[in-house]
Amino acid sequence: MVRPEDFDSRVELPRGLTTSAIRKAVEYIERELTDLIDLYYEQANVFSAVVGIYGTKALDAYSPYEKSRHLDDAQQRFPDLKRRGSSPHPAPEDCLESKASKRPWALQAHYNHGGWYIVWRYLVDTGEMVEPGKPVIIWRVDVAFLTATDWKYEGSTAKNGLGGRTHTFGLRDAAKKLRGKAVYSRSDIELRGGKPVPRNGER
Repeated sequence: MVRPEDFDSRVELPRGLTTSAIRKAVEYIERELTDLIDLYYEQANVFSAVVGIYGTKALDAYSPYEKSRHLDDAQQRFPDLKRRGSSPHPAPEDCLESKASKRPWALQAHYNHGGWYIVWRYLVDTGEMVEPGKPVIIWRVDVAFLTATDWKYEGSTAKNGLGGRTHTFGLRDAAKKLRGKAVYSRSDIELRGGKPVPRNGER
Protein backbone atom coordinates (compact mmCIF):
# COMPACT_ATOMS: atom_id res chain seq x y z
CA MET A 1 0.00 0.00 0.00
CA VAL A 2 1.33 3.44 -0.91
CA ARG A 3 0.85 5.35 2.34
CA PRO A 4 0.87 9.18 2.49
CA GLU A 5 3.06 9.08 5.60
CA ASP A 6 5.84 7.40 3.60
CA PHE A 7 6.36 10.59 1.54
CA ASP A 8 8.78 13.33 2.56
CA SER A 9 7.52 16.76 1.54
CA ARG A 10 10.90 18.32 2.36
CA VAL A 11 12.56 16.74 -0.69
CA GLU A 12 12.96 19.22 -3.54
CA LEU A 13 11.13 18.17 -6.71
CA PRO A 14 11.27 19.38 -10.31
CA ARG A 15 8.95 22.27 -11.08
CA GLY A 16 5.33 21.04 -11.18
CA LEU A 17 6.01 17.48 -10.04
CA THR A 18 3.98 16.49 -6.98
CA THR A 19 3.96 13.65 -4.49
CA SER A 20 0.45 12.84 -5.71
CA ALA A 21 1.78 12.19 -9.22
CA ILE A 22 4.61 10.08 -7.82
CA ARG A 23 2.14 8.06 -5.73
CA LYS A 24 0.04 7.32 -8.82
CA ALA A 25 3.19 6.40 -10.74
CA VAL A 26 4.29 3.95 -8.03
CA GLU A 27 0.86 2.31 -8.04
CA TYR A 28 0.93 2.09 -11.83
CA ILE A 29 4.39 0.51 -11.98
CA GLU A 30 3.60 -2.07 -9.30
CA ARG A 31 0.31 -2.98 -10.97
CA GLU A 32 1.54 -3.19 -14.54
CA LEU A 33 4.75 -5.14 -13.85
CA THR A 34 2.96 -7.97 -12.05
CA ASP A 35 2.62 -9.85 -15.34
CA LEU A 36 6.27 -9.35 -16.31
CA ILE A 37 7.98 -11.18 -13.44
CA ASP A 38 9.32 -13.90 -15.75
CA LEU A 39 11.36 -11.26 -17.54
CA TYR A 40 13.20 -10.47 -14.30
CA TYR A 41 14.41 -14.05 -13.97
CA GLU A 42 15.35 -14.28 -17.65
CA GLN A 43 17.09 -10.90 -18.02
CA ALA A 44 17.26 -8.83 -14.85
CA ASN A 45 18.98 -5.88 -16.56
CA VAL A 46 16.20 -5.69 -19.15
CA PHE A 47 13.62 -5.78 -16.36
CA SER A 48 15.29 -2.76 -14.74
CA ALA A 49 15.04 -0.91 -18.04
CA VAL A 50 11.34 -1.80 -18.23
CA VAL A 51 10.74 -0.43 -14.71
CA GLY A 52 12.25 2.86 -15.85
CA ILE A 53 10.13 2.84 -19.02
CA TYR A 54 6.95 2.28 -17.04
CA GLY A 55 7.98 5.10 -14.74
CA THR A 56 8.21 7.34 -17.80
CA LYS A 57 4.79 6.21 -19.02
CA ALA A 58 3.25 6.86 -15.61
CA LEU A 59 4.68 10.36 -15.25
CA ASP A 60 3.59 11.18 -18.80
CA ALA A 61 0.04 10.26 -17.76
CA TYR A 62 -0.09 11.71 -14.24
CA SER A 63 2.30 14.68 -14.13
CA PRO A 64 3.16 17.89 -15.99
CA TYR A 65 6.06 16.04 -17.61
CA GLU A 66 5.71 14.48 -21.05
CA LYS A 67 7.83 11.84 -22.69
CA SER A 68 9.72 12.63 -25.83
CA ARG A 69 7.60 12.26 -28.95
CA HIS A 70 10.72 11.82 -31.06
CA LEU A 71 11.51 8.09 -31.21
CA ASP A 72 15.27 8.61 -31.47
CA ASP A 73 15.28 10.96 -28.48
CA ALA A 74 13.16 8.61 -26.41
CA GLN A 75 15.36 5.57 -27.03
CA GLN A 76 18.84 7.02 -27.37
CA ARG A 77 19.05 10.47 -25.86
CA PHE A 78 18.39 12.50 -22.75
CA PRO A 79 15.85 13.24 -21.33
CA ASP A 80 13.07 10.68 -21.00
CA LEU A 81 10.64 13.47 -20.10
CA LYS A 82 10.47 17.24 -20.26
CA ARG A 83 8.16 19.70 -18.58
CA ARG A 84 5.11 20.43 -20.72
CA GLY A 85 5.38 23.85 -22.30
CA SER A 86 9.16 23.95 -22.12
CA SER A 87 11.47 24.33 -25.12
CA PRO A 88 11.86 21.46 -27.63
CA HIS A 89 15.46 21.52 -26.41
CA PRO A 90 14.77 21.98 -22.69
CA ALA A 91 17.11 23.42 -20.12
CA PRO A 92 18.44 20.93 -17.54
CA GLU A 93 15.92 22.26 -15.00
CA ASP A 94 13.07 21.12 -17.29
CA CYS A 95 14.53 17.65 -17.98
CA LEU A 96 13.52 14.52 -16.10
CA GLU A 97 15.20 11.14 -16.56
CA SER A 98 13.47 8.00 -15.28
CA LYS A 99 15.84 5.32 -13.95
CA ALA A 100 15.33 2.10 -11.99
CA SER A 101 17.55 -0.03 -9.82
CA LYS A 102 17.25 -2.91 -7.38
CA ARG A 103 20.39 -1.63 -5.62
CA PRO A 104 19.97 0.78 -2.70
CA TRP A 105 22.27 3.58 -3.88
CA ALA A 106 24.15 2.91 -7.11
CA LEU A 107 22.99 4.65 -10.27
CA GLN A 108 24.18 4.26 -13.85
CA ALA A 109 23.37 6.06 -17.07
CA HIS A 110 24.52 6.03 -20.69
CA TYR A 111 25.09 9.77 -20.62
CA ASN A 112 26.36 12.29 -18.07
CA HIS A 113 23.76 14.96 -18.75
CA GLY A 114 22.76 17.46 -16.11
CA GLY A 115 19.10 17.50 -15.10
CA TRP A 116 16.55 15.98 -12.78
CA TYR A 117 16.62 12.23 -12.16
CA ILE A 118 13.92 10.10 -10.60
CA VAL A 119 15.00 6.63 -9.49
CA TRP A 120 12.51 3.84 -8.82
CA ARG A 121 14.15 1.48 -6.32
CA TYR A 122 12.35 -1.83 -6.72
CA LEU A 123 12.16 -5.23 -5.12
CA VAL A 124 10.93 -8.41 -6.79
CA ASP A 125 9.10 -10.31 -4.05
CA THR A 126 7.43 -13.35 -5.60
CA GLY A 127 6.78 -14.76 -2.12
CA GLU A 128 4.84 -11.55 -1.36
CA MET A 129 6.49 -11.24 2.04
CA VAL A 130 6.20 -7.45 2.01
CA GLU A 131 2.64 -7.11 0.83
CA PRO A 132 0.17 -9.79 -0.32
CA GLY A 133 -0.77 -9.44 -3.98
CA LYS A 134 2.33 -7.40 -4.87
CA PRO A 135 5.22 -9.38 -6.37
CA VAL A 136 6.88 -6.12 -7.45
CA ILE A 137 7.43 -3.41 -4.86
CA ILE A 138 8.70 0.12 -5.34
CA TRP A 139 10.22 0.60 -1.91
CA ARG A 140 11.94 3.93 -2.43
CA VAL A 141 11.87 6.79 -4.94
CA ASP A 142 14.86 9.12 -5.11
CA VAL A 143 14.63 12.50 -6.84
CA ALA A 144 17.74 14.61 -7.35
CA PHE A 145 19.14 17.29 -9.64
CA LEU A 146 22.50 16.08 -10.96
CA THR A 147 25.16 17.84 -13.01
CA ALA A 148 27.61 16.44 -15.55
CA THR A 149 30.40 16.47 -12.95
CA ASP A 150 28.39 14.18 -10.67
CA TRP A 151 29.06 11.32 -13.08
CA LYS A 152 32.21 9.31 -13.73
CA TYR A 153 32.95 7.47 -16.95
CA GLU A 154 33.04 3.68 -16.72
CA GLY A 155 34.68 2.15 -19.76
CA SER A 156 33.37 -0.82 -21.68
CA THR A 157 34.27 -4.34 -20.58
CA ALA A 158 32.86 -5.86 -23.76
CA LYS A 159 35.20 -8.11 -25.75
CA ASN A 160 34.74 -9.73 -29.12
CA GLY A 161 33.01 -13.07 -28.67
CA LEU A 162 32.95 -12.76 -24.89
CA GLY A 163 30.26 -10.17 -24.28
CA GLY A 164 30.52 -7.72 -21.40
CA ARG A 165 29.10 -4.38 -20.40
CA THR A 166 29.10 -1.42 -22.75
CA HIS A 167 30.39 1.94 -21.52
CA THR A 168 28.31 3.77 -18.93
CA PHE A 169 28.54 6.60 -16.45
CA GLY A 170 28.22 5.89 -12.74
CA LEU A 171 27.08 8.38 -10.13
CA ARG A 172 30.01 9.46 -7.96
CA ASP A 173 29.54 8.93 -4.20
CA ALA A 174 25.97 7.79 -4.89
CA ALA A 175 25.02 7.12 -1.25
CA LYS A 176 26.23 10.57 -0.22
CA LYS A 177 24.61 12.43 -3.13
CA LEU A 178 21.27 10.65 -2.75
CA ARG A 179 21.10 10.81 1.03
CA GLY A 180 18.01 12.85 1.94
CA LYS A 181 16.64 12.68 -1.63
CA ALA A 182 14.07 9.94 -0.99
CA VAL A 183 10.70 11.54 -1.63
CA TYR A 184 9.09 8.15 -0.97
CA SER A 185 10.39 5.40 1.27
CA ARG A 186 8.31 2.54 2.60
CA SER A 187 8.45 2.54 6.40
CA ASP A 188 7.88 -1.23 6.49
CA ILE A 189 11.14 -1.91 4.64
CA GLU A 190 14.68 -1.50 5.92
CA LEU A 191 18.15 -2.07 4.50
CA ARG A 192 19.87 -5.10 5.97
CA GLY A 193 23.17 -6.27 4.56
CA GLY A 194 22.71 -3.79 1.74
CA LYS A 195 19.37 -5.30 0.70
CA PRO A 196 15.78 -4.12 1.26
CA VAL A 197 13.90 -6.51 3.56
CA PRO A 198 10.64 -6.38 5.56
CA ARG A 199 11.16 -4.47 8.81
CA ASN A 200 10.99 -6.65 11.92
CA GLY A 201 9.57 -9.52 9.89
CA GLU A 202 6.39 -7.59 9.11
CA ARG A 203 4.39 -8.55 6.03
